[in-house]
Amino acid sequence: MTTPPQPAPYRPDPAILSLGGDYYDPVAAADFPETRLRFRNDRWAAAVGLADIDDMAWIRHFGRFQPLPGNLPEPLALRYHGHQFRVYNPDIGDGRGFLFAQMRDDTGRLLDLGTKGSGQTPYSRFGDGRLTLKGGVREILATEMLEALGVNTSKTFSLIETGEALQRGDEPSPTRSSVLVRLSHSHIRIGAFQRLAYFRDGDAIRRLVDYALRELYGVQPGAEPEIQLLSLVVERTAKLAASYMAAGFVHGVLNSDNINITGESFDYGPWRFTPTWEPGFTAAYFDEQGLYAFGRQAQAIHWDVVQLAVALRTIAEAEALTPPLEAFPALYEAAFRDAIFARLGIAPLDDQSDMALLEAMERGLVETGTTIDRFFFDWRGGKRRGPSPADPAYARDSFAAFGMMLGAFPKVASTEHRYWSDREPCSMHIDEVEAIWARIAEDDDWSALDAKVAAIRRMGEAM
Repeated sequence: MTTPPQPAPYRPDPAILSLGGDYYDPVAAADFPETRLRFRNDRWAAAVGLADIDDMAWIRHFGRFQPLPGNLPEPLALRYHGHQFRVYNPDIGDGRGFLFAQMRDDTGRLLDLGTKGSGQTPYSRFGDGRLTLKGGVREILATEMLEALGVNTSKTFSLIETGEALQRGDEPSPTRSSVLVRLSHSHIRIGAFQRLAYFRDGDAIRRLVDYALRELYGVQPGAEPEIQLLSLVVERTAKLAASYMAAGFVHGVLNSDNINITGESFDYGPWRFTPTWEPGFTAAYFDEQGLYAFGRQAQAIHWDVVQLAVALRTIAEAEALTPPLEAFPALYEAAFRDAIFARLGIAPLDDQSDMALLEAMERGLVETGTTIDRFFFDWRGGKRRGPSPADPAYARDSFAAFGMMLGAFPKVASTEHRYWSDREPCSMHIDEVEAIWARIAEDDDWSALDAKVAAIRRMGEAM
């Protein structure tokens, strides 16, 4: 499901500077009291030619933010607006992060190194610009798990503890601080286009469209570049929504400033993996209306992409922007099938059979309350493997129908990896997240986190 990162030489390319200063503000990182390296992602560092730097140099670059050779001379806080829970907010932007560097991977793809918790910027408003250490640990767990499950996600590149005592209203305080660096395929959000439309700056929107097509999608702008870009974003975000469902993942805050125009998931705050197929399951305690609940994520992301189209109306006719938006439901349906089938290790058969199997799966999961990870683990490779604690659930009529249909589908995945002989699937539910953090908070014991990351990557190899 996931292509492993491939080693590549360091190829700096601060392409965003070609846009000019209308899109960002130069800023400086906070001067932290201390910098203690807690996590470095060497396999992704190798993909951008940075795995060979020692820990001291790593801290200089990703804790003190000394510029990388040939890269951005100073950090850039990106400018954007956005809808937050459907309310437009023109007073946001990079308030506790910045773009630190850009480089190419082995395929020539432009990647960003951006931060979270690196200090105040012109957009911090009343925030302190910091990240709790717990928030950094949670982002490691989210990104590692999603990557292993085939979701197009940012990668947690570095986590450094910074020695400050932070006050937060949603966790015991004072709490420890950190600065996180993430590797992303762009940090350009839908909200960047919304901001430019707010100021009616058509020329700046055109430049950003051109940048997105050339640098992020690797295509030449055509006769209608804004329609071209919207079509690509619709396709990528439909796949993202579908992959969330197959992973059993709830992002929690799918505001338009949290939707990357490359369709890459990023910025993990109140995320959760739902244990069971519960459409109304929410991740954020403040999502009282369930706007971003598990079963409403496709609708939420589609709504955000509509806001991109609204912004593009500054330079394009509304009628021309409608067909790409109308394609979202069908693209999502196909991507949902593909994502579920990839996790099961089977290939599509025909539209009618595919739909019937998906309906039987959802019916079985909802009626029996079988955990999502258990289900996909037990049925990997197109047949039920066992014995399993869920066997009584699988004997019920809903799952019996699923099992009968499944046998007709082509099998395309191997189950020879030793992971498939484990007694339990690798999961990431809230109790385990809290237990991992408790060992760090109480005893500064990072062994549970290290073990979990290793277990997740082992699952990713098996997938």
